[in-house]
Amino acid sequence: MQIIGVRFKKAGKIFFFEPNEEEIIKGDWILVETSRGLECGKVVVGARELLADENIESEPGLPLTKIYRKATEEDLKQLEENQADEKRAFATCQEKIREHDLPMKLINVEFTFDVNKMIFFFTADGRVDFRELVRDLASIFKTRIELRQVGVRDEAKLLGGMGGCGRPLCCASFLGEFIPVSIRMAKDQNLSLNPTKISGVCGRLMCCLKYENDLYCENCPKQNVTFKPKVGSRVVVADGEGKVVAVSFSRRNATILLDTNKTVVAGWEDILPVNSEELEEVTEPAQIEEPKPIEEPPPKPERPPRPERPRRVENYNRRDNRYERPQRPRGDKNRRPPRRDYRK
Repeated sequence: MQIIGVRFKKAGKIFFFEPNEEEIIKGDWILVETSRGLECGKVVVGARELLADENIESEPGLPLTKIYRKATEEDLKQLEENQADEKRAFATCQEKIREHDLPMKLINVEFTFDVNKMIFFFTADGRVDFRELVRDLASIFKTRIELRQVGVRDEAKLLGGMGGCGRPLCCASFLGEFIPVSIRMAKDQNLSLNPTKISGVCGRLMCCLKYENDLYCENCPKQNVTFKPKVGSRVVVADGEGKVVAVSFSRRNATILLDTNKTVVAGWEDILPVNSEELEEVTEPAQIEEPKPIEEPPPKPERPPRPERPRRVENYNRRDNRYERPQRPRGDKNRRPPRRDYRK
């Protein structure tokens, strides 16, 4: 079976689909059916055979699907019209945000190819109640509206920009997915641990720290040295320098109070010491708290059977089939003395 790689954005993730009988080469535009609807994408990976040990999905959690058809000139014109409508929808949504006075920043607008769904990307410091905004946008565009909140790295990827090196951002140019970056990579490359020098425009660690990390020394890829921070020690993390206020041994992370009075939680692998004597090297594996087995209580001793009470034959009434309570004789009852009349 053959597969092709399709990309819907300039630096988006590559999705794989199964081509139809028609011949499709790299650079062609095709229409595919996704979870969002009908979309138009560009083939960036030519047709190749699917290996037996490969487990490729069209989308996370969905099996490999076939493409809808090859795009025509009319489809490409429709794609250009959608891109022009996205700019007008962006301006309309910004006006509605100002009318409702919502604490959110609109980043980008995307249409599906059949304009069956419109997705508005925004950033905000916390949760935003945008129900009234969705109603207004649905009444204007007469289609399905989705508002999606993204983080600072996704914001930089959607907006683009220039990095500190003078080149366009990697995430907006060619990186389809974000790669994991840790502050230990900056330590291995003998870079300054100043957060302003190793952070990108998004405020996170620069993605380019990963590119040459494995080439700076022979044993860099094999270095798995981890340090256990102590409470009260001074450490450096990606967000800056601070003081350790709490350490979790089961989760292998530490809570750090930065010099800017901001509290962050970082893993032991992402923490570097200001003074190497304040951290202990960890050679044992992660201490995972295993659940203790539930001890069953000991069985209760069986009670001996109660002895049967002897039948009181003398008080048994055969006619009524019941026992009768013995009556006290009247002569034995203590009589109360007569009440004395004090009125005399």
